[in-house]
Amino acid sequence: MRPVRLFLIALQFLTIIPLPCTVPCDDDDLGRSAAFFPLVGLLIGGMLCLLDVFLSLWLVRPLTDALLVTGLVVVTGALHLDGLADVCDGIAARGDRDRFLAVMKDSRVGAVGVVGIVLGLLLTWQALVAVPADIKWQALLIVPVCSRLSQVVIMCAAPHARQGGLGALFISGMGYWQLAGALVLAAGIVISVSPVRGVVVLAATILTALAVRRWFIHRLGGITGDIIGFGSELCGIAVLVLFGIT
Repeated sequence: MRPVRLFLIALQFLTIIPLPCTVPCDDDDLGRSAAFFPLVGLLIGGMLCLLDVFLSLWLVRPLTDALLVTGLVVVTGALHLDGLADVCDGIAARGDRDRFLAVMKDSRVGAVGVVGIVLGLLLTWQALVAVPADIKWQALLIVPVCSRLSQVVIMCAAPHARQGGLGALFISGMGYWQLAGALVLAAGIVISVSPVRGVVVLAATILTALAVRRWFIHRLGGITGDIIGFGSELCGIAVLVLFGIT
């Protein structure tokens, strides 16, 4: 039952999907649950596919895709968009490491953060619109899987940019076994759905996540929860763009 419990912990953290009861966990369980992040992504992708089938019966493609992006934001509780906004504000602050971290920690969202969210959503929507209709279901399944795999790649064995916070708890509790589990799960799902494109988007996901990880470790000396969310959004957009290339 332990794998089931860890999956439910991941589901509880990454989505607002209601569970019959709260699954108890200690600090280390948060990190261990990262191995099941791609499986949570598959569940989210399946929900998006069902929503697409329903909406497509009544609405034109651009509006359907806009509502799919909205559905993705709702089911995740806009968790990663918050990280995107905070990182954009931190980059715009143009200060030293301490200034960058202080701006990201501020609960207020600045003008650049708002622009970051708007551009992120706009790029996600337009990249989804550009995906050919016959492979749209593949994109809807694969993108959430890859974006959650990117979170595990960014977190694994990363130094903390600051003490405290959920990001630090996840990083402390996870290791290479969780990364290996997430990679195996993601590869199995993605390649099963799209054997040829799957290899390409997996490689793009890992390379993008590693680039984000490397830049922020160089810039800030470590990783925070906001950076994990930022990287997840960036990888999701990159994978969607690849699906739009015919």
